Amino acid sequence: MNPHIHSGTNIILIGMPWSGKSSMGLMLAKLLARPFLDTDIVIQAGENRTLQTIIDQEGADTLQHLEEHYVLGLTCRSHIIATGGSVVYSDAAINHLKKNGCCVYLQVPLSELEGRTTDIAYRGLVRAPGQGMVELYAERTPLYEHYADIVVHCAAMNQAQVLDKLIKELDIKL
Repeated sequence: MNPHIHSGTNIILIGMPWSGKSSMGLMLAKLLARPFLDTDIVIQAGENRTLQTIIDQEGADTLQHLEEHYVLGLTCRSHIIATGGSVVYSDAAINHLKKNGCCVYLQVPLSELEGRTTDIAYRGLVRAPGQGMVELYAERTPLYEHYADIVVHCAAMNQAQVLDKLIKELDIKL
């Protein structure tokens, strides 16, 4: 088993929007019989509104502060955690997660992300006004690489293949 992973360790998925953090996190949680937590849902439930509504009403900076607040409040163990793509903007938040977790970057090439992308204006993304996927990818990629304990390259893979690769990279025996 990976030295980063033990029974109490959280597995934290980071990466770009549309990289599959939530869907892969849920699949991994089912496979490993662990609880699943999606930080975007934690924020939305705590605020009783969608991420996009928060941005529309108060701006992306407010969403970023809320994300940090809710992530810093997490105290779970043995969970699979899908983070919002912007969690890496907060050194405090990501380091809090890493205290009891292994950070896995789901690396998807920009060309594939663009094929999965719906209208980013309604996704609830922390981004500068007018910032598109190309700029967002260039800005965030170095942060994901910096914080990752493990990088899983997901190019041209379906969900089953990514799940197999995740298990292999995490060195988890089923």
